[in-house]
Amino acid sequence: MATRQQWIDGARPRTLPAAFSPVAIGTAISVYETFLDGSVKPGLSFNPALPVLALIVALALQIGVNYANDYSDGIRGTDEDRVGPIRLVGQSLAEPHEVKRAAFISFAVAAIAGLLLTVLSALWILLPVGALAILAAWFYTGGKRPYGYSGYGELFVFVFFGLVAVIGTSASQTHHVTVLSITGGIACGAFATALLVVNNLRDIPSDTLVGKKTLAVRLGDARTRELYRVCILVAYFMPVAMFLLPSGPRYAYVALFTLMYARRPLMQIQKDTHGAELITVLVDTGRAQLMFSMILTIAIIASSWAPAVAS
Repeated sequence: MATRQQWIDGARPRTLPAAFSPVAIGTAISVYETFLDGSVKPGLSFNPALPVLALIVALALQIGVNYANDYSDGIRGTDEDRVGPIRLVGQSLAEPHEVKRAAFISFAVAAIAGLLLTVLSALWILLPVGALAILAAWFYTGGKRPYGYSGYGELFVFVFFGLVAVIGTSASQTHHVTVLSITGGIACGAFATALLVVNNLRDIPSDTLVGKKTLAVRLGDARTRELYRVCILVAYFMPVAMFLLPSGPRYAYVALFTLMYARRPLMQIQKDTHGAELITVLVDTGRAQLMFSMILTIAIIASSWAPAVAS
């Protein structure tokens, strides 16, 4: 029977910045668009309960997909020889039905918080979007034809832990999809994708053996490393794009200073690092994402009390 710490480890807490970051940036964007130039825009108000609910949704989905992957990969036998975090099912630490139940409980928490978010925001489009997010989380590795086994996992992560999370958080306050929220979604999606790229790069040997054709398996080692670099560069270009937008947040570029945190994983990915060595890259990427999102969040909020960039 798994211990409490093993259940915590099975939730993969190191992946949680991918859930926190888009909600933080989406909230900052909604603050910016509500209080631009220090005054409340007509017809807009800020409800602090909405970002709290959005964060619960994001965290519950992230934990749910982690448990769901553990369950689905475990019963297929694809987790038996992997390097990295513990696998509750693959290492026989917990019964498959227990891990499946943990995944469903997490999805239920996400659904309840999402329903409350929808009702309080009166943005009803969030209901089908949320349902799609839960379905996508389960069928990533679940079902008869999991799309994560066919190389589409990165697309799911980019869309739901990037675009949908940022735009949904922002729009719940403003009821508008803006270019600013799209650029924020791209930044978060690129970072979240980079995390998955490193994870799948590490697992290329074991995934190849069991016939799991992730994008990393399809691209091969060298091109997967190049994809990681592209993801990081795309993420760091977005604060510049924000700054250049008409009426964009004038301090967004400050987030570029967090490149110092991305420097080490970028250097490590260039080396011939494999297996357990890539765990450090994964940890450093998560740290870089967290610092990037925190500084960008502060920069965007600070910009709401400063004159906007001229058109």
